[in-house]
Amino acid sequence: MKNDTIIQKPQSLCWDTVPRLSIDCPLWSQPAGIQAFAQLCYDDTALYVKLTAVEAQIRAEHKDPLDFPCEDSCLEFFFCPMPGDTRYFNIEFNPNCCLYLGLAHNRYDLVRLLPPRSAFSPRAERTQDGWSIAYQIPFSFIRLFFPDFQAVPGGSIRANCFKCGDLTPNPHFLSWNPVDHPTPDFHRPQDFGILYFK
Repeated sequence: MKNDTIIQKPQSLCWDTVPRLSIDCPLWSQPAGIQAFAQLCYDDTALYVKLTAVEAQIRAEHKDPLDFPCEDSCLEFFFCPMPGDTRYFNIEFNPNCCLYLGLAHNRYDLVRLLPPRSAFSPRAERTQDGWSIAYQIPFSFIRLFFPDFQAVPGGSIRANCFKCGDLTPNPHFLSWNPVDHPTPDFHRPQDFGILYFK
């Protein structure tokens, strides 16, 4: 199981100063040159996430609230906010800022949540060799479901980061922490790594 740290947000957030987690474990496919990484930091009010993909052939068809961004080029962050509680959020974005947000113990009891897109303030950007998505997860939102959640130095969350594209020209699946399952399934909190608040 991998582990790493989440740094405190710099006074003026510059993503160039935030460490990267490599989303580089190929799962159930050959990524054929696709690369991805995650960056995370936090302050007293929110967790800040930036996910980046190096991807030549980008698919971005979905735009509506009930669409499925995982069919497009997609970057995903799953996390269990509380130790000892296997419930997790899955947050999935495509390059159009189309959001899939769920809360579950596993894929079979997944409940899709529909907050206004503005709640996470997503910002997608196309780059010369791919795309990125940056957003924030307000702690006030997390505490609607996990009232005792606190982000404090020494605390931790269990998490995994993913890159996929079910209907892209080159379907692919990548993760930060390895997933031990014979068929595609990101919804496995038992395969999450640990991220410590620094």
